[in-house]
Amino acid sequence: MIQSMTGFGKASLQLPSKKITVEIKSLNSKGLDLNTRMSSIYREMELGLRNQISQLLERGKIDFSLYIEITGEETSSKINVPIVKGYMNQLKEVNESADETELLKMAIRMPDALKTEREEIDEKEWQEIQKVINQALENIVQFRKDEGASLEKEFQLRISKIRSLMTEAVAYDAERVATVKTRLRTALDELKVAVDENRFEQELIFYLEKYDITEEKVRLENHLNYFIETLSGNEANGRKLGFITQEMGREINTMGSKSNHAEMQKLVVMMKDELEKIKEQVLNVL
Repeated sequence: MIQSMTGFGKASLQLPSKKITVEIKSLNSKGLDLNTRMSSIYREMELGLRNQISQLLERGKIDFSLYIEITGEETSSKINVPIVKGYMNQLKEVNESADETELLKMAIRMPDALKTEREEIDEKEWQEIQKVINQALENIVQFRKDEGASLEKEFQLRISKIRSLMTEAVAYDAERVATVKTRLRTALDELKVAVDENRFEQELIFYLEKYDITEEKVRLENHLNYFIETLSGNEANGRKLGFITQEMGREINTMGSKSNHAEMQKLVVMMKDELEKIKEQVLNVL
């Protein structure tokens, strides 16, 4: 079953003093374009995390975010008391009559008034966070599978339409041959010249062979079958489907250039339209 590159996964965890939320978004891309956003506390875990995400999601423009919401009294920022007192004393020298509260408000906004103590990663806490990451990854993979199932139904429908249009176009083949014969015979009659019937038939056969679409029909039929077969593959096959649509396009274009028949050309245009819709959606396939 195919997967879409478009997806979203989210999971959260409530720890004693903080809430952890993981969000993963994915859009289509030619390769893997992975961006991560997380607190500096967990930066040392980023390399392993990137490997984990890339192995599971493989391809796409992926945004990974790990949010921390402090819900307890714990904080990594502390007031730098000596610095704040020093600022207050200096400000008081500038204005001796200033209110102590106002001085404190000004001092707390000065540089280095707050100091941040670097936190070390708690291994048990990270193990819990890893479970949340795994859940978010499972959610986005399921989202991609669901989107892939919808894409597969659309591909099946459009391939069926192309197959039907091709059958209609081929049905005009006999009529087209008769029309060509009549047109050539009329042109010769207007010239009022004697014609060797055997030679005329030979030239007619040669002329019609240049416009024969049997090979294109067979090859297009094979490409349509191969496309459907590839849809049910177990591996990421977006690129392969893209290559198959290119081959389908070549055969449809050749049929159009050979058709030399108004109704057949209309059907070819409709086949091209269906193929373009397939190409647009193939870009979203993993």
